[in-house]
Amino acid sequence: MSRLAEGLLSIGSDEAHAEGSPATTPSSSTMVAAADPSTMPDVSSVSIRGVSDKEIRFGIVAPFSGPAKELGRQMKIGIESAFDVANDVGGVNGRQLQLSSADDGYEPTRTGEAMKQLWDTDQIFGIIGNVGTPTAAVALPFALDHKMLFFGAFTGANLLRQLPPDHYVFNYRANYSEETEAAVRYLMKVRGVQPNEIAVFAQQDSYGDAGYEVVAKAVRALRGGYTEPILRLNYKRNTVDVTDAVAQLRSRKSSIKAVVMVATYRAAANFIVKTRDRYPNMIYTNVSFVGSTALSDELVLQGEKFADGVIVTQVVPAVSGYSRAVLDYKTALAKYFPGETPDYVSFEGYVAAKILVEALRRAGPQLDTEKLIDTLEGIHDLDMGLATLLNFGPSEHQASHKVWGTQLDKSGHFHAIDLE
Repeated sequence: MSRLAEGLLSIGSDEAHAEGSPATTPSSSTMVAAADPSTMPDVSSVSIRGVSDKEIRFGIVAPFSGPAKELGRQMKIGIESAFDVANDVGGVNGRQLQLSSADDGYEPTRTGEAMKQLWDTDQIFGIIGNVGTPTAAVALPFALDHKMLFFGAFTGANLLRQLPPDHYVFNYRANYSEETEAAVRYLMKVRGVQPNEIAVFAQQDSYGDAGYEVVAKAVRALRGGYTEPILRLNYKRNTVDVTDAVAQLRSRKSSIKAVVMVATYRAAANFIVKTRDRYPNMIYTNVSFVGSTALSDELVLQGEKFADGVIVTQVVPAVSGYSRAVLDYKTALAKYFPGETPDYVSFEGYVAAKILVEALRRAGPQLDTEKLIDTLEGIHDLDMGLATLLNFGPSEHQASHKVWGTQLDKSGHFHAIDLE
């Protein structure tokens, strides 16, 4: 039996796209594309959930409320910008791309219901851009159980990077191990920081655990034989209470010269503000999940000394640059979200969505999940102007392994730095 047939048989009658469900009215450009037989969707007798002759519906579960809401908002903006670019030229194979969203507030206890809403109510074809590691621990099993594409999540956690990879899971970005190893290598090799001078400020959950373990592993790899535990400074998810973390740092008898931060923007900013005066030469590094623009905004509000020198590793090039990918992103952002400032999170969402659009285009009008997965696994050496080629394969479901370095100046602007 073909993979297409298997995909069709796996869809129960209760999962079929209901006739007459709402669909976006096609633009004139879409109607022109649909009139071309080469782009006419093939509407088979068996409907595919989330796919009609006029549209393809995707979903995102992310925080759109609470302390991490800017991460969800920016990821959604980036995805929708890329979708809008495609829709304005007739969609993909004659279909418009739509994005439904559900808010989990970055709380795993809410993620299951949010996923269920997208599946049962919004009748989505697949997931793109879900935000967070602890929330992914809930969303991922749901997607796998329902044989649904789980694409381009905003997390570098290993649970989305199994070996061999989970059939339905594809990532764009470098993982947290790659980001954190790059930061630790920079601290030790470039800045001369010793292992016992490094601490980790981490969220008390799977996101923070993963970051802390990678730091410890990277230190041991770079300094063979080092067995002392790395100081961990904790804070609770969805809070900005860093009192205990600051107290732990102050009680440390030996000098700490660098803090690797595995946190979200408000908690990270609060920790920097509360420790900068006492440790004016401290080096602060953050992984990309922190939310770079939001972090900068939080720090600049408190004064230029708090932003100056703060480092963030990135999984996309500097948004201040002029590469093709950056220029394309800025053009789309200015057109569809005028007034929005270019942001690393929305740029990542844009890149992930552009990859998905390319895969949908290659898959052709007769679309189902299995065909799209086959198409994704056939993408090799995709050049999007990122200065790194993107690759998928049957045993490679992470397109990029590239990590970029950026550093804030006093005014809160990011500049590219060499991590090597």
